[in-house]
Amino acid sequence: MGRGAAKKKANLNELKQELEIDVHKVSVEELCKRFKTQVERGLTDTQAKANFAEYGPNALTPPPQTPEWVKFCQQMFSGFACLLWLGAILCFLAYGIQASAYEEPPDDNLYLGVVLTAVVTVTGIFSYYQESKSAAIMESFKNLVPQYALCRRDGEKVTIPASELTLGDIVEVKFGDRIPADIRVLEARGFKVDNSSLTGESEPQARSPEFTHENPLETKNIGFFSTNAVEGTCVGMVVNIGDNTVMGRIAGLASGLDTGDTPIAKEIAHFIHIITGVAVFLGVSFFIIAFILGYNWLDAVIFLIGIIVANVPEGLLATVTVCLTLTAKRMASKNCLVKNLEAVETLGSTSTICSDKTGTLTQNRMTVAHMWFDNKIVEADTSEDQSGSAFDKEAPGWKTLERVGILCNRAEFKPGQDNVHILKREVNGDASEAAILKCTELSKGMLWVTEK
Repeated sequence: MGRGAAKKKANLNELKQELEIDVHKVSVEELCKRFKTQVERGLTDTQAKANFAEYGPNALTPPPQTPEWVKFCQQMFSGFACLLWLGAILCFLAYGIQASAYEEPPDDNLYLGVVLTAVVTVTGIFSYYQESKSAAIMESFKNLVPQYALCRRDGEKVTIPASELTLGDIVEVKFGDRIPADIRVLEARGFKVDNSSLTGESEPQARSPEFTHENPLETKNIGFFSTNAVEGTCVGMVVNIGDNTVMGRIAGLASGLDTGDTPIAKEIAHFIHIITGVAVFLGVSFFIIAFILGYNWLDAVIFLIGIIVANVPEGLLATVTVCLTLTAKRMASKNCLVKNLEAVETLGSTSTICSDKTGTLTQNRMTVAHMWFDNKIVEADTSEDQSGSAFDKEAPGWKTLERVGILCNRAEFKPGQDNVHILKREVNGDASEAAILKCTELSKGMLWVTEK
């Protein structure tokens, strides 16, 4: 255990160190020799297979998974459930003592033990089912839209799954694509990327073949895995894949964090300690009093067990589980998936939320609110159902501005959204140009006709 923990800590410390690579400094010729590739033809199929066998797939290593039987046991025997199991065992023990002492023992303790066992078993199965269902939904999201990459192999352009990319592959990226690996930019035509997931910068960052900074995170000739291209096109060479990418290092740091107990788990643990202490104190106290008053030792033991069991709130576990489940279902109706039932209460006890604004608290969607034409500022209708105040769309100044907005715009709607309201459609391109595109589409409609 100690050796494994030390190794894990060493790996985390290695991930925390400053990124030290030279792929952004060396010449393209040196990179081609290093990865045995060519810019024009890319890797050969033989070399691609050799690199894939040596470096592995271009995928992040998933965090270690807890076996299902362990998850089930955690629901059945953790926290408050242990107290109920203890109460059930004591009930069966009391019934066993009575059965050995009397010919016709009372069945009260037997029934109570069966009820306690049934309550903890049913609530444990219910909690396990609820969390396993959420985990299955989250797992299905991973394969919802598999990512593909356009790369050059043996001089031909082929589309392959991004997980099959390897070091030395020459890939082509256009606006709207997600960069499939860390790449060295070889050619760029007005290429810009959205690095907000890495740096929090909402403004698109220009990428070019020139080496501009010693720090690989600051230089312009590196495109990072999982960032989105918002403008232009580029040709790049894959220089890092999987866990060795910048995003892979961040994922490794995040998966190494200890989540700790939720607030409700701490409260329940504290409650269990108090109840256990009170129950044992009262039970032992009355056990001693029973002896002093001359009761038989067997009756005193039954009395002891009965007082301890009586202090266990049998219905609390079921009540907490049902309340959390109902809240989780209410949140699911608002498109919020709860992975862990205890997380429902955690949200309610949160005092401060630290979050990046762009795309997190906001939707990363811009809307045209004001326009200037005919020497005056005009307000646009920003409501989704276009129920606000409208401006004069026949004004000569607006006609000119509208034409400019249509023709000088590189953003375009993603296909297959004919039945989606214009302001809710997804767009390939810069957020500002997407806002202008939607504004002119609302006014003119059928932009492809205008472009023709």
